[in-house]
Amino acid sequence: MDTLLHTRSQKVAGLFVGLLLFVAGIICSIAFGVTNISWRTIIASYNAFDGSQEHLIIQTARMPRALIAAITGASLAVAGSLMQGITRNQLASPSLFGINSGAAFFIVVGSAFFGASGLSTFATLAFIGAAFTAMLVYTLGSIGNDGLTPLKVTLAGAALTAFFSSLSLGLLLTSGQTFDQVLYWFVGSVSGRDMPIFTAAAPYMGIALVGAVVLARHMNVLALGEDVAVGLGQKTIYIKLAAGIIIVLLAGGSVSMAGPIAFVGIIVPHLMRYMVGIDYRWVIPYCALYGGILLLAADIGSRYISFPKEVPVGIMTAIIGVPFFVFIARRGGQS
Repeated sequence: MDTLLHTRSQKVAGLFVGLLLFVAGIICSIAFGVTNISWRTIIASYNAFDGSQEHLIIQTARMPRALIAAITGASLAVAGSLMQGITRNQLASPSLFGINSGAAFFIVVGSAFFGASGLSTFATLAFIGAAFTAMLVYTLGSIGNDGLTPLKVTLAGAALTAFFSSLSLGLLLTSGQTFDQVLYWFVGSVSGRDMPIFTAAAPYMGIALVGAVVLARHMNVLALGEDVAVGLGQKTIYIKLAAGIIIVLLAGGSVSMAGPIAFVGIIVPHLMRYMVGIDYRWVIPYCALYGGILLLAADIGSRYISFPKEVPVGIMTAIIGVPFFVFIARRGGQS
């Protein structure tokens, strides 16, 4: 497979460049918007907080937004790469495998029947729904003597996506109040979030990102095929289970914080494999960095596409992702 970066030194340099862009994206996310803020003011808000409007904007709005965009993009990209590796399906992603729709369904049920409201409550329901759906997909895909197979887990994910989406739509159509409450969250957005939402899920997502890096060499063996991996002594069921838990934490945490943002888990893994090849020891760190960069850039762009109003970042990723999805689907069909 031809890659953009061939040697180890080139790949290390690519990680370094990605790290610089990642940090620059966070700074730009804090600095730019309806009210532009200088980097000196950003530093002063933490070194000498004075309660001014700019300092409050930085600490209560811009910083949480930047951190949530960064970790959400990183987590969705890594989750997508693991999903594609386990299922050997190049279109696998949290949105395709029902995680987004499951999280949305739990929010709709909570809002319609239990009076749930507010981003914090929605975040909790979304995390539970995403985790439940991911485990259900994994369980359904493992039923049978042949265990977990790419075809079964893909069909299970597609079926649950349609099932939960239909139920959510039915509940929304019968409850106008619920529709008004959850509509903005449904689109996928990192604006209006506060630091407690970030701190509630970030530790689990951080542990999962580290776990994905540790799992990388086992994913390389699994990528050789089930029979080859077993022949080499790998306990494939444990590797798949560990990967499934990591995906639950990454995708579930992302959906709980930012809503059902699609296409990041498809776009970034494919681009990273083009850059560094199929070695997961490189793919996963690259996905984490450049996934965060993509969502940070999309969020910054969403502030200016209809300035002074903002467009939810989920719409920006859809604008980028739909043509890419069609391209990948056509290429997969031809091959």
